[in-house]
Amino acid sequence: MTDDVGSRWQLGPARVLHLALGLIAVSLLVRSWVAARSDFYWDDLILNGRGGSLPLLSADLLVYDHDGHLMPGAFLVAGIATRIAPYQWILPMITMIALQAAASYAVFRLLRKILGLLPAVLIPLALYLFTPLTVPAFAWWAAALNALPLQIALAWVAGDALELCRTGRRRYAISAILVTVAGLLFFEKSVVVPFVAFATVALLAHVDGAPRPLWSTLRRGAPLWIGSGVVLGGWAALYLFTVESQFEWAGPSRAFQLFHHATSLGLVPTLLGGPWTWDRWIPSPPWASPSPALVVVSWLVLLAVVVATMRSKRRIGAVWILTAGYFLLSVAAMVVTRWGADTTYELAQTLRYFTDTAVVLAIGTALIVRAPARGPVPVPFLTRPVVAATVVAAFVVGSLWSTYTFTRSWAENPTTDYLTTARASLAEHQDAALLEQPVSIWVLLPVAYPNNLVSRVFAPLPDRPAFADSTDRLRMLDDSGKLVDAQVTWVRSLEPGTVPDCGHLVDQRSFVPVALDGPLTGWEWTVQLNYLASADGELSVAMEVGDPVRVPVHRGLNSVYVRLTGGGQSLRVKTLTPDLSVCVGVGPVGVVVPK
Repeated sequence: MTDDVGSRWQLGPARVLHLALGLIAVSLLVRSWVAARSDFYWDDLILNGRGGSLPLLSADLLVYDHDGHLMPGAFLVAGIATRIAPYQWILPMITMIALQAAASYAVFRLLRKILGLLPAVLIPLALYLFTPLTVPAFAWWAAALNALPLQIALAWVAGDALELCRTGRRRYAISAILVTVAGLLFFEKSVVVPFVAFATVALLAHVDGAPRPLWSTLRRGAPLWIGSGVVLGGWAALYLFTVESQFEWAGPSRAFQLFHHATSLGLVPTLLGGPWTWDRWIPSPPWASPSPALVVVSWLVLLAVVVATMRSKRRIGAVWILTAGYFLLSVAAMVVTRWGADTTYELAQTLRYFTDTAVVLAIGTALIVRAPARGPVPVPFLTRPVVAATVVAAFVVGSLWSTYTFTRSWAENPTTDYLTTARASLAEHQDAALLEQPVSIWVLLPVAYPNNLVSRVFAPLPDRPAFADSTDRLRMLDDSGKLVDAQVTWVRSLEPGTVPDCGHLVDQRSFVPVALDGPLTGWEWTVQLNYLASADGELSVAMEVGDPVRVPVHRGLNSVYVRLTGGGQSLRVKTLTPDLSVCVGVGPVGVVVPK
């Protein structure tokens, strides 16, 4: 009976391969379910809006400072998807799943090079495939276009570096450099890829007991390190030229709190499959909200594993130090680039700023498993097959629960209903131009200006009204996305003119001042211009201080609504059409609100 049970755990390479592929397949099914329950959110609208309104290969689209990110590859993918099917979730969903499949294979490829097709390879593989650490970045398309190419590059380049140092074949250096370039096109954090690859090769040599591991790694991988240095130098020059610096020190107290939220309330509980519960303030993304008990238990388990492995394995101290260092470096990058006066500590608990740590954790776990034991010691309890399988299964179950609870919270997305309603309403009302306005604050906050304007967000839609500086019928999108009739508030009004039965007579090509009943500060204002025109033609209208806009007018008594930027105590109006005479009457100047 004992021999029979033992034989069940004698897994050959073929069975290990089948199990590994099965784990990858299951994880992709789970991620497909997550993607199917996701939808466009926040930065996705910026990617769609810019991708659908700018030339696909233009510098304006690709070489763009997006909130401190330089990500031409992400904008290119978004532009292609938007042109094929604007605001259809199916293409973002396919790209997310395809990138996750590539990342999963790249990690398995690397782990196989470290551990071979031994049963132990399933442990770090399961850790990467199911950890909740990577779920928040995966579920958000814009974040996935950053995070997943970085994960692919981390694993693939490390695998190529191992093969380069083992075989000396230059093709591995070439492919690794090309993958590094691809990673940089999607996320500037890919600058860490060659360093992680170097550390992986050097640590593997170290745990194997090779002499002078740093020197041998440097010498054997020289083609890769030199090529990567050239690439990183060129990329750094482009990045610094394109992106405005956003570094800001939060101060020691606030920095410590961000580190605490990222570590105790963020990463550490995920090592046990946590956090299991998430909180959210809509429209912000969900953040990990583990119970105090889970936080304490997670730290105790982590410390116990560190102590147990250090006592039972040789030459793994550097593995632990560099793995922890990578995570802390990621948190430090978040602290100095994402801190601001309105930043909350929960930002660190959204996990997306260090999702790539999952790849590094898998590498570190594989290196620790590979490291030699400290002499002829008894088999540790946790490494016995039944116990190890039970622990991994418990981790997967906990991780799946965390994935489920995250998805349930993430599904509360006001953008979904807003986009659905707006698409239908804009397609239904194409008879009059639509003035510029921001989208609902539940979809994009004003900090996203000018990418939060309706002309940017809805530019890719084929069925919609034109966006213009003036319109004969005033409408606006309400917070639900419905196009409704609107009116101009009376912040100021046009003073009555002095020409009898006319008001202000505009019949020449020089500006005629139309006085307001009080001054206006520089801002974006809407004017209701009530006029009587002698013929069809065009006017030029501007604030006293501000740029003019061209306004079509029609013969007879009409009203036109004009959006102007500027301020002062009057409007400037002139005709652009010869022999056109226009009488301008009293009307409001203010902001647009639903009628």
